[in-house]
Amino acid sequence: MPGPLEGKVALVAGATRGAGRGIAVELGAAGATVYVTGRTTRARRSEYDRPETIEDTADLVTAAGGRGIAVPTDHLEPTAVQALVDRIDDEQGRLDILVNDIWGGEHLFAWDTPVWEHDLDKGLRLLRLAVETHAITSHHALPLLLRRPGGLVVEVTDGTAEYNRDTYRVSFFYDLAKSSVLRMAFALGHELGPRGATAVALTPGWLRSEIMLDQFGVREENWRDALDRVPHFAISETPRYVGRAVTALATDPHVARWNGQSLSSGGLAPVYGFTDLDGSRPDAWRYLVEVQDVGKAADATGYR
Repeated sequence: MPGPLEGKVALVAGATRGAGRGIAVELGAAGATVYVTGRTTRARRSEYDRPETIEDTADLVTAAGGRGIAVPTDHLEPTAVQALVDRIDDEQGRLDILVNDIWGGEHLFAWDTPVWEHDLDKGLRLLRLAVETHAITSHHALPLLLRRPGGLVVEVTDGTAEYNRDTYRVSFFYDLAKSSVLRMAFALGHELGPRGATAVALTPGWLRSEIMLDQFGVREENWRDALDRVPHFAISETPRYVGRAVTALATDPHVARWNGQSLSSGGLAPVYGFTDLDGSRPDAWRYLVEVQDVGKAADATGYR
């Protein structure tokens, strides 16, 4: 049976690993053709120097039931992004879903470090990677997406608008980057809504990305072994969970009801009826407010 996104074309910008990979794979599982971009390929690694590649992501998309197409792209380079969009236009003639998940800042921020003590070059590089890349990609990709009504833009960030409004997030540069992406979705909603498309901001919860699992010295198969050291990790989720959130939005004929809003994987799960891979529905942002941030003992009961 064809998937609900059969015939649809998606671009997941920043799909090498983490949320981007999870989103790309779930879109593929729904039958979409998915262009996956990033700077790490089988021939060349980015400064992350990690083993995940965009070719691997494309293979996972295809194995899931879609068609994965890897295109090496530095989203800070406008000419490279324009060439990417021209290729999608030439090969598909359409773009239905744009996911802006470009990040690349894991090694560029310092926790609880005021702006005057933070490395300035790293902070400015983080802002370029996390904010400027999204603007460049939207600038070049949206004319193709708007060619047909019903397009969807997903700005992936960390934190809901409500949570980030009231909570200092890590440091000046990190806080600014993640809040800027939330505002991008709000602004795009105003610009796209009257033109027949929808833009949303979407955050995963505590993501069991490849980097996070490595930091805790566990694998997806035994991730609960990390709870002895980090008990609140019990609320964590796989990258596929936020991928299922994007697929739910992309297949919703009434997705425009969310235009310009800030959404989360945990918040959307009960609305659309999807679960994480283990059948649970972790709601990390409610957990943070009601359990972790107020100093309660770790207990995910009722939150997943």
